[in-house]
Amino acid sequence: MSKSKMDELVAATHKSRDARELGYREQALKLYPWICGRCEREFGRENLHELTVHHRDHNHDYNPSDGSNWELLCLYCHDNEHQRLLEAEQQGTGKSTHAAGTGSSPGSTHKPFAGLESLLKK
Repeated sequence: MSKSKMDELVAATHKSRDARELGYREQALKLYPWICGRCEREFGRENLHELTVHHRDHNHDYNPSDGSNWELLCLYCHDNEHQRLLEAEQQGTGKSTHAAGTGSSPGSTHKPFAGLESLLKK
């Protein structure tokens, strides 16, 4: 594939994503108060760009018009939610720790000093 065709494909993909996001974002902002669902920070027109739409099931293509798969989160809480999901997947639990106090996180399984004794004896 030529560079220009690749650039066109990337641009079209971004345009499609932006149009899709604009649609559900506008719907969510009409349905819900402009408050972060985690930290309860309130937003106005001047800082509304810092309020994001989070997909509860992490499927950005599932956008029911009743808003049941959405929640409004500030940039910081949204990043934190996705980081928690990534950490859960890395630990092998595969569980999303969606709300505070839910989900379980296993203890650390890495043992950094496991072979230290044998190394010190050498």
